[in-house]
Amino acid sequence: MEKGQTEKFGKVDKRWGLFERPAVMVGGELKMEALDLRFDPIAKFYESPLQLKANGGMFLIDDFGRQQVRPQDLLNRWIVPLESGIDYLRMQTGQSLQVPFRQLIVFSTNLDPSQLVDAAFLRRIQIKVEVGSPDEKLFYQIFARVCQAYNLAFDRESFLHLLRKWYAEPKRTLQAVHPRDILRTAISICDYEGVPPKLSPELIDEACRSYFVD
Repeated sequence: MEKGQTEKFGKVDKRWGLFERPAVMVGGELKMEALDLRFDPIAKFYESPLQLKANGGMFLIDDFGRQQVRPQDLLNRWIVPLESGIDYLRMQTGQSLQVPFRQLIVFSTNLDPSQLVDAAFLRRIQIKVEVGSPDEKLFYQIFARVCQAYNLAFDRESFLHLLRKWYAEPKRTLQAVHPRDILRTAISICDYEGVPPKLSPELIDEACRSYFVD
């Protein structure tokens, strides 16, 4: 704020500040104890659970169903907080603390949700979004954007070769994550060989042979 604006509106209250909402992501490594207070007997302090660290932001459980915790146990732990917006944490002394449960919880999985939890739990997860396979037009857009992100010149011949040989012929399903992984592998191959990254049908073949398992 400029000096003139400061004089007009008064001094800025230094107690206020900008902040970013937290984002916590966990995958298959999630264990049940990570959702409760963890006491360090040496340092004599508690570490807050993951959902509390995500308060006010987003808590993403990736690969839901592949954790070291059963999906039913995980959702049983959160059934009350999801309904009431309040979580209860237990201290070493047996005392319980009531804390807000105010974050956007996102469950991401490529498994059949009906095989993971029952209908009652699915009702509590009120918004469900299916992310299907892209068509060729969207796959092209993703591929081109990833090329741009990696400062890699898009090559039409290489892209058409990828579609024909590695998707059309083996009848492989297009996946939105494939362009990133294939191009990252191609760049790694070029780095290993000490040459500037440049797309070609031959480089696409080498990257795909490393990436896909037929």
